Amino acid sequence: MQEASFTGVLKVILIILLVYYGLKILTRIFAPVLLRYMSKKAGEKFRQHFEQYQQPKNQEEGEITLEKKPKRKSSNKDVGEYIDYEEID
Repeated sequence: MQEASFTGVLKVILIILLVYYGLKILTRIFAPVLLRYMSKKAGEKFRQHFEQYQQPKNQEEGEITLEKKPKRKSSNKDVGEYIDYEEID
């Protein structure tokens, strides 16, 4: 069975700390750049969707069109007979 030496344990702890602080520094440097890039891309997508819906639909200036929804038929389901009643004192 092998035993861990004191210097080996110190090396492992030192490597873990160096990696941790290295990643911490790198995220502080690259996180703002990454967030700026992602927000720029999202803004472009929103603008494309907005412009897509703002384009006129083959309509000349000053022309007016009215679009109506089709009327729905009310259902004539027979739910029973209506009985009018009066209260008796």
